[in-house]
Amino acid sequence: MKDDISRNIRALYGQIADACEAYNRDTDDITVVAVSKQHSAAALKTAVAAGIHNIGESRIQEAEPKLTEVGHIATFHMVGHLQTNKVKKAVQLFDVIQSVDSLKLAEEISHQAGLVDRTIECLIEVNCSGESQKYGVAPEACLELVKKVNGLPHIELTGLMTIGPFTDDEEQVRSAFAACRDLFKQGQDLVGREFDVLSMGMSDDFAEAIAEGSTMVRIGTSIFGSRED
Repeated sequence: MKDDISRNIRALYGQIADACEAYNRDTDDITVVAVSKQHSAAALKTAVAAGIHNIGESRIQEAEPKLTEVGHIATFHMVGHLQTNKVKKAVQLFDVIQSVDSLKLAEEISHQAGLVDRTIECLIEVNCSGESQKYGVAPEACLELVKKVNGLPHIELTGLMTIGPFTDDEEQVRSAFAACRDLFKQGQDLVGREFDVLSMGMSDDFAEAIAEGSTMVRIGTSIFGSRED
């Protein structure tokens, strides 16, 4: 397993470099979040030993024992949907919450972070694909939410996150990413220079995301392989 993960990470960075060259991007501007959901604590440790600095998890229940076991060996990102009743635990486990999709959720994050004297980095999740099965604020409501979340204490609002549409149509994928990039640029005008993270692109579509301005890709399968049972 160790050799496979290390080899996968090397291959991934090569593919990111190819995409950056193709689309005139700088590899230093792309952060990789290794999404370790349904993979073991040992796999997570292996990825960090191979040079990964950011780890993503989707579910509090799964993440808690894993992250507790490995200790704070990376920056931990919550990348899945977060319910308000799980926020207390989330602000204890994670450094970044990428899936803020409502003011109610953001207010609870701010409240719970304040109780433990923390400031949590947050991204607004935007549903740029328009797919009903996806979470995220509607694009037309995004900037208003940015304004409101940016005013909350104990939250450092640093950007946007989106999930690409479930399709093999590259034009459709890039269009959704481009829409999020446009919102991101408008968000920068509202928030300022610290609004600098555009999290979009996963194993199947990170090249298209890089083409449209992504600064952070969330990679699971291409690093860890098929999910463990």
